[in-house]
This record gives sequence, structure tokens and C-alpha cells, in this order.
Amino acid sequence: MKPLLDNKDLKLGLFSANCSGGMAVSKAPDRWSASWDDNLRLAKIADEVGIDFMLPIARWIGYGGETNFHGSVLDPTVWAASILANTKRISVFATVHTAYSHPIVVAKQMATVDQVGKGRAGLNVVAGWNKPEYDTFGIELPQDHDDRYAYAQEWFDIVKKMWTTEGQFAWDGEFFHLEHVESLPKPFDGMIPILNAGSSRQGREFAARNANFVFTIVGGPDDGAEVVKTVTTQAKDEYHRDAGVFTLGYCVVRPTEKEAKDFLHYYAEENADWGAVDNLMTLQGMHAQSFTPEMLSMFRERFAGGHGSCPIIGSPDQVADEIERFAKAGFGGMTLSFFDYAAELPYFAQEVLPRLEAKGVRLPR
Repeated sequence: MKPLLDNKDLKLGLFSANCSGGMAVSKAPDRWSASWDDNLRLAKIADEVGIDFMLPIARWIGYGGETNFHGSVLDPTVWAASILANTKRISVFATVHTAYSHPIVVAKQMATVDQVGKGRAGLNVVAGWNKPEYDTFGIELPQDHDDRYAYAQEWFDIVKKMWTTEGQFAWDGEFFHLEHVESLPKPFDGMIPILNAGSSRQGREFAARNANFVFTIVGGPDDGAEVVKTVTTQAKDEYHRDAGVFTLGYCVVRPTEKEAKDFLHYYAEENADWGAVDNLMTLQGMHAQSFTPEMLSMFRERFAGGHGSCPIIGSPDQVADEIERFAKAGFGGMTLSFFDYAAELPYFAQEVLPRLEAKGVRLPR
């Protein structure tokens, strides 16, 4: 069984390292560059210390503000293949928007990526929500979430059929009409693990039906426990399959709580790119359902610190305790982001991972 799917302990990943700024919407001059050299350095550290996976964001235009947050983004599929070619153990996802990418192309690309990684590739399927990017591609954003996910379902059905069917087949669906379709090579050793990044009702339903994991934003471990229960129950009752839940957080860990909070204040308050924060929150409120209106009204500081994800801030003991809360809430895994991933991950690995092992939250890697 693929390590990501063994369900033995809490899986930890790194999110958005392929994007300028990472998850920190900050003007601080030492913010994450997202250069290939920095990503390669980070991947080798993550592989060595036992991080389970890396997950990118797919983005084509930035969010403006003074920094044009996420203006520079390494292509997720090329990025994934390159990291897998330079690591030995870690799993690496590619993030693909169904609206912008033909399923025949993606099936071939991801089978190739999985061959490069000898079975360590993953696919994060995203239906899309960012209207300015739809405009960039000259595509109309369906206003109805049901329509977005009906298209995504047919898209994914084609990809899956290509990975599991020998010889050629034809497809005559609502959105795609295809002739003599075939795909070789297949993925390295069976189906590629599927993640679906979606927090709307339709997104979570899509994940329950198709994905190994739904990747979803929550307010914290307490409300997250109900999300986990809803998704896992729906997958079991309606589709007779197991689906886990991942969530996301941004981490600042320092020897003391004061040092951690002082650093968070430095990059997410003193140096916050509020223009980019407000642009991002406006787009989320208009076109996405990842956040409720109540969450958006409360989360402006969270957006500056970590793109609206859960704060995990403090000493090594405090950070380990908070991550343990997510494990107890039933999450199968979570991603972490750091202001400077490569500089901060070694300390996290040295101080927090042993504490999580001592708690039984994670097994030694």
C-alpha cells in the first residue's frame, strides 16, 4: 500500500512552496521566493526529515497588492516531476484545474510523473473558482457550483478510465466527445492517490465520491471534527468507500511563545500586504465557497499570516499540542506552511516531530 494511504498516523505535508510568498501575504523582504533552487533545497530537507508529501497551488495571475502575491508560480506538474526525480521517499502532488486542462493530456502527464517518482505521485483535482483566471483563459466561470462539479466529474471519469483501461475506447458524454482514446504508460503501480481541494458542499461531495482525501479549510480542530464526520460518513454511506480529510495550517514555531508571536507580528501585521489580502478575500467571497461570510469577516489577519488557514503558533510543545488536536479531531493529515520553508523546517523537524512521535500522533519515519 502507498504510504500516504496506510491510515497509520497523521500525515504532514508542505503546501504552496511553489508560489511566491508561500501562504504568507507579506511585504517582508525575506519572504519565500518560490525559486526552483529554494524549492529543490526544501524538498531534499523534507525528504530527509520525514515529511510525507508536498502539495502545490496552481495559479496563473497574482493577487495584486504591493507584492503581487502569487505572481510567480512554478507549474505544479513540472514542479512535481522535478522534485520526484530529486528525492527518494516523499510523495508529491500536482494540482490541476479541470477547466483549464484537457483530461487526455493530464492522464498522460500524471502517468509520466508517477513513473518518474516510482509510485510517489499524487493528483489534486480542483474545479476552480478564481474568475479573473477564467477570464485569462477566455473561459466563462459557471456561476452554479453544481455545473462546475458536473464538468469535473466527467473530466475525472475520463482520467480514471484512461489509467485503468487496456486498449482504446470512445467517450460520448455531456462535456466530452472523444474517439480512439488510449493512454500508455499507466501509472507506476495502480491508481494515483487523489486529493480534492474543495470546501463547498459540492466540493466535499465530489471528494467523498472520488478522492482518497478531501482537502478543506476549517476554522480549527473543533469545527473540523464535524467536517471530518460529515465527509467520511457520506463517503461510506453513499459511495461505499473510505475517504479521509486533510486540512491546512500555517506554522511559526520558536523556542518560546513570545518569540513565535513576535515573528508572526513582524511578517503578518507590520509587513502585511493588505492590498493583496483584501483582493484575495474579495475574490473568495464572490466566486468561491471555501469560506463562509462569517469566516471571511473574522479572518483578515489569518489571510495575512497564512492565506486563511489555521494558525499553529508557539513553542515546540504548543505547536505539537495543536497538531495533536487535529489528529484527535479525526483528520488523516494536514499541510503546513512556513514564512521561510527551508529555513524553518529543520527546527520544526528537530523539535516538533519527536514530540508528535512521543504522543503517538506520528510513527517514526
